[in-house]
Amino acid sequence: MSESLNGKGLRLVPKTDAKQTLKDFKSDQEVRWCPGCGDYAILAAVQSFLPELGLKRENIVFISGIGCSSRFPYYMNTYGFHSIHGRAPAIATGLAASRPDLSVWVITGDGDSLSIGGNHLIHALRRNINLNILLFNNRIYGLTKGQYSPTSEIGKITKSTPMGSLDRPFNPISLALGAEAGFVARTIDSDRKHLQSVLREAAAHRGTSLVEIYQNCNIFNDNAFEQLKDPEVRDDITLRLEHGQPIVSATKAVRRGPNGGIEVVDRATVAPEEILVHDAHNPDPSVAFALSRLDEPAFEHVPIGIFRSVDRPSYDELLNEQVDKAVAAKGRGELRDLLLAGDTWRIN
Repeated sequence: MSESLNGKGLRLVPKTDAKQTLKDFKSDQEVRWCPGCGDYAILAAVQSFLPELGLKRENIVFISGIGCSSRFPYYMNTYGFHSIHGRAPAIATGLAASRPDLSVWVITGDGDSLSIGGNHLIHALRRNINLNILLFNNRIYGLTKGQYSPTSEIGKITKSTPMGSLDRPFNPISLALGAEAGFVARTIDSDRKHLQSVLREAAAHRGTSLVEIYQNCNIFNDNAFEQLKDPEVRDDITLRLEHGQPIVSATKAVRRGPNGGIEVVDRATVAPEEILVHDAHNPDPSVAFALSRLDEPAFEHVPIGIFRSVDRPSYDELLNEQVDKAVAAKGRGELRDLLLAGDTWRIN
């Protein structure tokens, strides 16, 4: 056994000398999603990616909330916790803060994380807890049979909105950037190469990484992202975000607009020097936020890749530094002394 940094630059984590494969991360549980669900592709991508980390399986934890995606921990041959609706980031925060030797992954969906779990999500992001959040976005409630979700488009016809949804949807990328998340990315279930490249960067990032994964629910919201998969149009509408590279698709380009924002134009009409070069490491999130708005309203052009990747100390790193300083100065305390300190009284 050897030791190495846990990928987030914190403390030494035991690594395995044994060669691992996808099979090592498959559990003995039957995978129970609807045939054709995009979750299968994401599961296979994650299982085949994890051996790259070289971590012992007992040092990897998957925590989920409630929803179709939240079955994920059952199918991973690691530690896992199927928690309660929307609370996975809160539970993962406690684990990551108390066990810096673990690689902690949160599996959630657009309904789980952006409705009842919205508050937990944004605070995990702003605190920069040392964990990875994979947000499966299918723009529908799948487990409860097809109600509109916080990411469903205006006018969405569902069982709960038979005349069309009136709610303006959340943009998960914009929300994460507004919460000052240090690592924010978007990928898609059917593009394994891109999905795994984003997971690789997320795992290496220090602090919270949020990866939105466009995931198809073929039963209740089929073809929600068909434009990004259709070979006839996908290369034209997909704007690849690669640090240090011009932001372009096959036929479109992004440039600074006259009002100080950004705009998408015909690539053939713009000079190369006018095309915006992507800077994922810019500490100012304003350009990344502007990029996150480009998929509105109807996938005419969609940025895919890492919007932001900036380094700053993680919450749990700073927390453990405080604990170490306190212990060095005063020694380890007793829980009984803490409970009886300050304003206490006895009831006879």
